[in-house]
Amino acid sequence: MNPSRPTTSACPAVAAHGHVTFLGAGPGDPGLLTLRAVEALGAADVLIAEPDVLDVVRTHARTGVDTPQLTIADEASAAAGLPVIRDAANLVMEAARSGRRVVRAVTGDPGLDGNAAAEMLACATEGIPFEVVPGVATAVGVPAYAGVPLRGEEGADVRFVDARNASQRCWSEVGASDGTVVVSATLETVPGAAAELVAAGRKPETPLTVTVAGTTTRQRTWNATLGTIAQVFKQGKVLPSPEGARPVIAVVGEQGAAARREELAWFESKPLFGWRVLVPRTKEQAASLSDQLRSYGAVPHEVPTIAVEPPRTPQQMERAVKGLVTGRYEWIAFTSVNAVKAVREKFEEYGLDARAFAGIKVAAVGEQTAAALVEFGVKPDLVPSGEQSAAGLLEDWPPYDPVFDPIDRVFLPRADIATETLVAGLIELGWEVDDVTAYRTVRASPPPADTREAIKGGGFDAVLFTSSSTVRNLVGIAGKPHNVTVIACIGPATAKTAEEHGLRVDVLSPEPSVSKLAEALAEYGAARREAAKEAGDPVSRPSERRPGARRRRTT
Repeated sequence: MNPSRPTTSACPAVAAHGHVTFLGAGPGDPGLLTLRAVEALGAADVLIAEPDVLDVVRTHARTGVDTPQLTIADEASAAAGLPVIRDAANLVMEAARSGRRVVRAVTGDPGLDGNAAAEMLACATEGIPFEVVPGVATAVGVPAYAGVPLRGEEGADVRFVDARNASQRCWSEVGASDGTVVVSATLETVPGAAAELVAAGRKPETPLTVTVAGTTTRQRTWNATLGTIAQVFKQGKVLPSPEGARPVIAVVGEQGAAARREELAWFESKPLFGWRVLVPRTKEQAASLSDQLRSYGAVPHEVPTIAVEPPRTPQQMERAVKGLVTGRYEWIAFTSVNAVKAVREKFEEYGLDARAFAGIKVAAVGEQTAAALVEFGVKPDLVPSGEQSAAGLLEDWPPYDPVFDPIDRVFLPRADIATETLVAGLIELGWEVDDVTAYRTVRASPPPADTREAIKGGGFDAVLFTSSSTVRNLVGIAGKPHNVTVIACIGPATAKTAEEHGLRVDVLSPEPSVSKLAEALAEYGAARREAAKEAGDPVSRPSERRPGARRRRTT
């Protein structure tokens, strides 16, 4: 390089202002966020959204992101339950002027949000760079989850109407059409909108579906016609109601005919749709189980019943880990995720990683324990092929052979309350066992008062018990579940403990596996749903059958 020539930076000049992303959060199901939306949320310094939208997007934002609270500028609108008149534009501009990356998240799609459009214009006027990340529009996503396709094979016209600001001319135009009409409204304004369409020329017998809380597990859809919707709401005690201002999506047209929707209502017909299921485990332990429950339409609620603490005397664990490195063991057997965590923490304390397992055979009891090892960078050599338990592991464990096994010792890091089944079985197979207390299990602190009340008062639809200790500990810290709550147990021993505590066991897993337990609960829910339909009864959740329970939430 010629030193006499001035150098220029290859980097572009830094903008004086920050950057704003107007992001569509979709209708309510967090799973409908786009990949670009998740990427933008992860890079945001400031996240601005209404509380219900924050609930959808917050998990994808980085720790410490600033979430300034939006204020209600119009008390009359707030009292009437109308959309908030926001100060979002000021918050967006202030944050952007300070040079930060701002995500302004809105329900549905930003292109259909009038306030977002005004905020974009303000950014453009001031020269603040912005981008738009489209989202699933509420008027499109909600009918899809309600089992109402907006167009059939004949390709009918589709019109979108916002009942809050629709003019008489608008009602006249859509009333004269024979296409599908998607109306954004509130529960209490739906009968009026139906009357407007009939007055404009639509036949009173035209099918109508009305969906509240669409795409969430609180979703409910009513089937009616333009002429009967007012009566359906009155007979069902939907209206009058303090919740009349809740937003809904109404679809008018033959695509929403009751018989057709019966076949296409894929979301609300999930076996555990809307069930609140108590999972007495930590969020980390329950992650895959909760995901499985969500796939069945349930709302999992994790409540830890035990807390994990280090052993009172750590020297035994320290000697064992050093022996692992120096070649003392032929095998190491993990019986729980907590055992993997305890060894991993001790490794990190000594500056070790998964390479320290080189030359050592690794066994794992259960799919979750095996997954925790894989995450650590260790692929187990032995996982039970049958029953996922200590007994199942022993079925596959090879006997000690002095010809093929240079070392006869097994390292078994476990809880302080572990049973002796595995130790005794390994000794019988000829192995020497170092049975080491890797962690202690103690009863967890009681859950919040509202959770305890829901457990005892029947607010949960089901409880999954994955061991006898979860039964004892849950009853100890929170009380006995209400008799309307479905009790599901992972095996006979757990079921026996539940019965000893006065609980009626409704579901027993065919195998001692948490995934099979969730599957068994889903089968129970599906059978319960079919029985109600065959009897001509409304499908309800167990918690709705307790005295004083509301028939169904609509929020």
